[in-house]
Amino acid sequence: MAEPDRALLKEFSARCLDLATILTLVEEFAEMLVNRRGDQSLDGWINSAKTSGVPELHGFADSPARDLDAVRAGLPLPWSSGVVEGHFNRIVLKRQMFGRAGQRLLPHRILLAH
Repeated sequence: MAEPDRALLKEFSARCLDLATILTLVEEFAEMLVNRRGDQSLDGWINSAKTSGVPELHGFADSPARDLDAVRAGLPLPWSSGVVEGHFNRIVLKRQMFGRAGQRLLPHRILLAH
């Protein structure tokens, strides 16, 4: 992020406590993902997000809490399913946008996507 953007964000954060809370929690979450240490910090982060007073963070924190053991086990791993999910989302969006791929064709397109 450019320095002027950082300064502006810092100014906004000083004026809006919810924004400051959101920024702090998002940075902590990103740090867990990047450094693959979420298995140690995830529980504390979820509790912080749920008690933050920001409803959007409550909903976001509920997602990993639904299957906490799987999320905790997967966070330190170096593998990602992001590429596969990206292809799947692209196919689903195309199907929704163009309406030409029927329900029978969709699984075949997903399996053949690379």
